[in-house]
Amino acid sequence: MTVISANNRSAPWAGEKPGVEARPIGVLGGTFDPIHDGHLRPALELLETLELAEVRFVPCRIPAHRGAPQVTAEQRLTLVRLATVGQPGFVTDDRELQREGPSYMVDTLTSLRDELGADTPLCLILGSDAFRELHTWRRWEVLSDLAHLVVMERPGILQPLPPLLEAFAAPRTIEGAVELRRRPAGGILFQPVTQLAISATQIRALLARGRSPRYLLPEAVLAHIHDRALYRSPLSPTSLTS
Repeated sequence: MTVISANNRSAPWAGEKPGVEARPIGVLGGTFDPIHDGHLRPALELLETLELAEVRFVPCRIPAHRGAPQVTAEQRLTLVRLATVGQPGFVTDDRELQREGPSYMVDTLTSLRDELGADTPLCLILGSDAFRELHTWRRWEVLSDLAHLVVMERPGILQPLPPLLEAFAAPRTIEGAVELRRRPAGGILFQPVTQLAISATQIRALLARGRSPRYLLPEAVLAHIHDRALYRSPLSPTSLTS
């Protein structure tokens, strides 16, 4: 758990509406190359624990902080849809594929604000590693003006923040889901979740070697990957079926 004092936050928040609460919408962006259970399980826990109205999975078109994905944005979008279609509260959002150029979260949150209005609470869902790199994102300082930040953490793990992020987080840190509903944006919640030791890199490597990544990602996603021969190297065995 990241150690941040919530005592520096002024109370009440500017713009807070006492007695007015709405269920927040979670926003989980990523390359999803491919989507796997390490994305899905923590998202489900947040959906239930924080009583979110929904979690929107937003695959990026062109990632701004890593190399080009191995499959197209449209193929990754299809995999996200297959992974989320059966879970109530999970929504696939393709807005980043509708924009040209690199995908920046500040543009996505601005688009959602324009669509949903100023009063709907939004929660940008981040892994702890991504949060520690937040200062490298485009216009990162304004993200908390557009949404709350929910930082997923490994239970019991202490990770000191860089001084720049410590100063950013301290006056914004909140405790508990109730505060997410009292204001549309502006808080930072450090939330423990079950974090599975699964990575897309690991899954791609297994597929490239002709080995099975079964039980690391949903069956519907794996079936589609096999049907379309995604993530295969030219030397991969062709007989893999599960």
